[in-house]
Amino acid sequence: MGSAEKQTWLQKLDEELNVDVDWMDPAFSVRMATDFGVKPNDMTSNNIWANVQMSHPSNSSLIQDSVRELKDEGWLAIYNRICVGMCKANIDNIKGRVALQINPHEAYNTKAVLEHARAYAREFERAGIPKTRYFIKIPATGPALNAAPILEAEGVRTLGTAVFGLAQAIACSQAGMLYISPYLNEVRAHSDTSLWPDVEDPATLHPNSARIWQILETYRRLYKETGKEQPLLKNARQRSILSPQEAMASGEMGCHSATISHTCIEALSKLSYDGTKQPGIGAPKPLHVYKNPGPTPERLKKLMEIDPLASADWDGKLASTDIDYLANDGAELERAIKKDPMSVARLEDALKLFQDAIDESRAKIEDVLRGL
Repeated sequence: MGSAEKQTWLQKLDEELNVDVDWMDPAFSVRMATDFGVKPNDMTSNNIWANVQMSHPSNSSLIQDSVRELKDEGWLAIYNRICVGMCKANIDNIKGRVALQINPHEAYNTKAVLEHARAYAREFERAGIPKTRYFIKIPATGPALNAAPILEAEGVRTLGTAVFGLAQAIACSQAGMLYISPYLNEVRAHSDTSLWPDVEDPATLHPNSARIWQILETYRRLYKETGKEQPLLKNARQRSILSPQEAMASGEMGCHSATISHTCIEALSKLSYDGTKQPGIGAPKPLHVYKNPGPTPERLKKLMEIDPLASADWDGKLASTDIDYLANDGAELERAIKKDPMSVARLEDALKLFQDAIDESRAKIEDVLRGL
């Protein structure tokens, strides 16, 4: 834990936004507080991290017990019980909410998304975890987001994940979601580093920073115009922030929170903060991120007018907030996504990774079932 004279990057970032741990291992969350001086706010997760954690020896009994208890109810019921159990093991180590993600194979099926989210909610209730301590992650497709208003009306808070463009973010606002998670980097950058834009000043030079800034500014405008609460922006997502510099850029941009992997959190904890060497300075956490935003840093104003990821025929216009992106099973959102080749490719990549992970989890569960 750093002293006041040698504040770490992680401790500085914690002054500017909520630091979420994107990792389900309880031991690491404890270590964040005791060794790094920052207690995680939320514990985010996804089908990939759930699958990884299912292989941890500490969860062997949970898996065996869940399989025995629910052997006649199918693999997904067992998966839900296991995932909620892993959340329960970590909930006392964080300040806010834990998260689980719906079955990515059903990302274009409103009914299936609704059923899976409700199944999670029943398991959370069984585990004694109230609705104020969890949220459900839903991929930002037109059909999937149509489940969010129903869940929100039932008191189950939601997050729009795999957000790659402004139209998706506006749709999440229209769905009344609690959070969204735009991805800074594409998921393939973790296996192919040639796809990672390793820049010294991510806030201004990263090709996706403009889209994240446009989402923030649009939400601020919508709040001012309508008074309606807007989704809080969790920058990065599970595999998205690849460097400490990218994490610090989230603070300067005014994001509500940053979802950071355990490896990046550890890197941030080892760096001594020196504001004179930072390209931009973040403001302290505001009481309300949209009601009283700080002034736009001069060096970021240009981001509202550019989009390095747009197709060559982009007309320079941002997605309209006057379109109902949820109407007709999300047809307008699907149309907007299809007009943006980058969003199409990255959404497909993300869903494929999540689908592969839940398929591996299913295989693990079915292997245990065969051994009964």
